[in-house]
Order: sequence, then structure tokens, then C-alpha cells
Amino acid sequence: MYEVALRRPSELLVGDSPLIHRVGEQLHKAALTEVPVLITGESGTGKEVAARLLHELSARRAHSFQKINCPAIPNQLFESELFGHEPGTFTGAKQAQVGKCEQADKGTLFLDEIGELDIALQAKLLHALQDFRITRLGAINERTIDIRLICATNRDLEVEVAKGGFRTDLFHRINVLRIQMPPLREHLSDVPVLMNHFIKVYSVQFGRRPEPLNSSFLKLLQSYDWPGNVRELENLAKRHVVLGGDEYIVPTLRRPAGIPSFESDAIDIATPLRIQTKRAVHHIEKKIILDVLRSHNWNRAKTARTLGISYRALLHKIKEVGLPAVRSPKSSIPKQSFRDPGEVLGE
Repeated sequence: MYEVALRRPSELLVGDSPLIHRVGEQLHKAALTEVPVLITGESGTGKEVAARLLHELSARRAHSFQKINCPAIPNQLFESELFGHEPGTFTGAKQAQVGKCEQADKGTLFLDEIGELDIALQAKLLHALQDFRITRLGAINERTIDIRLICATNRDLEVEVAKGGFRTDLFHRINVLRIQMPPLREHLSDVPVLMNHFIKVYSVQFGRRPEPLNSSFLKLLQSYDWPGNVRELENLAKRHVVLGGDEYIVPTLRRPAGIPSFESDAIDIATPLRIQTKRAVHHIEKKIILDVLRSHNWNRAKTARTLGISYRALLHKIKEVGLPAVRSPKSSIPKQSFRDPGEVLGE
């Protein structure tokens, strides 16, 4: 299993899939250089963890790692946050403020979600990166800085450049080495490893002893498409540690893999919203119940506990959505039921 510890226990690159091993190899190679690195990927895939790991693997590990969350800082304060300011520069500036660039001197500066940075601020950032010299707001003299630059984004910066939302020269400055963080749905084999890791971490942190995970529950987790990626899985692990029991977890999953998105289905403009909504709910409930029944080998008592409903309510739901009362050889949902759930409802 690929596992490299950082200074905080929850910050690990954990997994045993080829994709995670590839990311680990790329980070090790990048750590041997001083060139800028751009880490891309969907929200929640672990871009900051990768950035911190890159810093820890580099020769700069003994020095500071400074992060700036670009969209979290108002435009009027960004320069002060990045470059610092002198006393009296603006109202409330009673003393000198050292900016993140100076704090990261001899270490690493991490610009998270750089794709959200205002176009006017991009020019000022580029100027500082050209020769690594900065000037505090309100100051005259320049200061030389020695930093390793790492940026991250969940946007397609090539598209942003084409639209004029991101400077071409800044893009080429930060896009020297690129590391792509894969979405969790592309390495579902790592879900049990990650889940057990986070449960171990938060069991210690919260002083709890949650129930062990059973194999059927882990299989259910591996059938989910994880739109929130590793961050969503981490939050689910926290809930498991705090609340305990699968029945508190499964209902929080938004949509198991394989369930078609209702937004992508054809909408009948002649059908009232009430009926279309009822059909959609019926459609989703049927698929979820069947998946959980299968994961528990058609044990209806366990399925009811997992879904957080009573046994009687489950039996009613099974009948309502048209599933067999007992396990059948194939136990599958007819394709037609996905195309027109309203037929079962008698609409």
C-alpha cells in the first residue's frame, strides 16, 4: 500500500491502486526539482495533501509551507496577504505585516484554486514570480524571496485561457510540471483502505470505538460514485466514528453509481411536476433498495437497518416499488421500469 505520512495524521496519500502509485511516483520525481508544479483535479481529490507531501519530500521540508486559498481572500486584501504591508498603508494598518511570500522564504508557497484569482491580480502575481522580488504595500524597497511555487485548481485552465479568464503568460509560468489527482470513482478499490484509515485517525481524535466495518457495507461504498471524492469519504468516516453503525451512514450517500441522473432524462412537458417528481423518487428508491438488498445477500432485516427504516416499512417499500418479496435467481430491475416508472405507480 502506498502511504506517506505528513505532519498531521489525516494528511496521507493512501491507496494501493495503480493511479495512486503513479501520483506518488510523480510527486517523488517533482520533489527532486525546484520548478513550479500545477496540481489539477476535481474538488475533494486531495490536491492540498499532494502539495504538502511534495513539500515534505523536497529539500525545503525544514522550512515553511504557506498556503493561500485564492477565492477565500477578497481582491482588495489579496496583495496585502501575498506581499505584506507597511504601517499606515491603509486604515487599520497599525503595524507592518509580513506577507505569505516572505513567510514562505526558503520554503514552499501553495496557491490553492488559482483559477479563481481575479485577472487584475494575476498580473501582479506574475510580476512577482518573474524574478522573485516583491514589494510590501506602502514600501519602496524590494525584497528578494526564495520560494518553491505549487498551484492547484479544479478548473480547466486551458479553457480559461481561451476564454480570456486566465493569463496565458501566468499559465505557462505555473504549468511546468503537472500532476493530475484522479477522482475517487476511478480508483474505487482504494475506498476500503481510505475508509479504514480515516476511521482509525478519527477514532483516536474523537476518543471513540466504532463498530468494525462489514464486507457488505464496504462493497456498498464501492458501488457509490463519490461526487465529493476523498473529502466526502472522509466526512462519512467521521460520521461513522461519531454515530456508529451503518444505518446512520447509508442514507447520507447521495446517489450510488449506476443510477441515471434525473436531470439527464427526457422530460415530458405535458406531465405535471407532481407526477414527474413522484416518478423520479420511485425510480431512485427502487435502485437503492435493490443495491442494499444485494449487498446484504437479500437479508431484509439487515437491509432495513442499513437504510434506517423499520422492517415493516422496508416490506412496504419492496412491494411499492415492484421488487420481488424474496430473492429471485436474477433479482434484477426490468429495463422498462427505468424508462417509465409511472407504469408501476399507475399514473
